[in-house]
Amino acid sequence: MSTKVKITPFKKVLIANRGEIALRVIRTLKEMGIRSVAVYSEADRSSMHVRMADEAVCIGAAPSPLSYLDIDAIVTAAKITGADAIHPGYGFLSENADFARAVTKAGITFIGPTAEAIEMLGVKSTAREIALKGGVPITPGSNGVVGKNYHEVARKIGFPIMIKAALGGGGKGMRECLKEEDLDRMMKTAQGEAKANFGDDRMYFEKLVLNPRHIEVQMAADNYGNVVAFAERDCSMQRRHQKLVEESPSPFVDA
Repeated sequence: MSTKVKITPFKKVLIANRGEIALRVIRTLKEMGIRSVAVYSEADRSSMHVRMADEAVCIGAAPSPLSYLDIDAIVTAAKITGADAIHPGYGFLSENADFARAVTKAGITFIGPTAEAIEMLGVKSTAREIALKGGVPITPGSNGVVGKNYHEVARKIGFPIMIKAALGGGGKGMRECLKEEDLDRMMKTAQGEAKANFGDDRMYFEKLVLNPRHIEVQMAADNYGNVVAFAERDCSMQRRHQKLVEESPSPFVDA
């Protein structure tokens, strides 16, 4: 005997992002008959996503930490507009467990993984540890985030290395380091970019793989135990570690 689950649709969703990312979510919400709320910094007041949304709320000054990374401001905007849910888009706070937890605590649905899942997988250095425990082969690298002894860690891995933001994504907070003389400069640059984009400057190292193929297998799951894996995607065509074209199935993966 199967049990039917009644799903109540949202009436209003706030998008905690900007630009094309927010526009995509707004278009989908319109197709579903759901009202949208945009948030924007003072610099984005006349942006397209602000004009396209049903409602819009200014959440702070132009620098991301004072607006798009301000958890309290975004949750407050959702409360005053009566939003049922918050869609984080990608980048910014989308992989921030504190944000997911704050949204849920406010009685608002977070459209994305639970805070617990984000803590396990959103922090890339932790995800590496989970993969190791599961017997998954991974690229050699640091055990967790690096500290003040990062020169020693880098030498142990062996140059060239890739410096990566622990909370990174979208190609932000990543720098190739071919030799130790460049390490301090590359670390400072990567940390600054990570702090500006994710509000967190923790870094970890991986051995740099030269001329790699970037292959992804994405999965989706819902609250009811349903899980689906999609066909692999070749994401190797990139600029500044950001994907330009994704091809599925990958022409480089055989049986």
